[in-house]
Amino acid sequence: MQLSNSVEHALHSLFYMIDLPKNRSISIKKIAEIHNIQDAYLSKIFSKLRKAGIVRSTPGINGGYELAKHPEDISFWDIIEAIEGASSFFQCAEFREKNMFENDPSVFNKECPCLIKVVMLEAEEAYRNTLRNKSLLWVHDQVRPKFSDQTKKAIDDWAKAII
Repeated sequence: MQLSNSVEHALHSLFYMIDLPKNRSISIKKIAEIHNIQDAYLSKIFSKLRKAGIVRSTPGINGGYELAKHPEDISFWDIIEAIEGASSFFQCAEFREKNMFENDPSVFNKECPCLIKVVMLEAEEAYRNTLRNKSLLWVHDQVRPKFSDQTKKAIDDWAKAII
């Protein structure tokens, strides 16, 4: 499975929103400036994040977006699911029903699940669980201490300047 660039932009954008002062929203334009991307593109991403309850929009002249949940309650999987959707990666088409070698009713029937499907779904669930166990706060806590003092100050100054 290949995730779209939108997932990475969402993760990075939300990462910086953690440093915003409480109850302070940020415009799409300001977030897009960080990544040097078009705000129209980022707006589509944030629309999906809003629908998923990850961010909330605030109207008005100083409106924008803010996190709708605490960063520790926003998992990587929440973000991926908001952007990519909730469908399974593996879509079993039950090819074995049409296979000329796999028509033995004593082995292949409706009560006997396709073992290929079982393995693929187990792997997908393990993948999802790994991503569910990593939160936005976790990545922030891992990365932020590694920034230079100059970078930390720049991020803090940027966050304080948001109106």
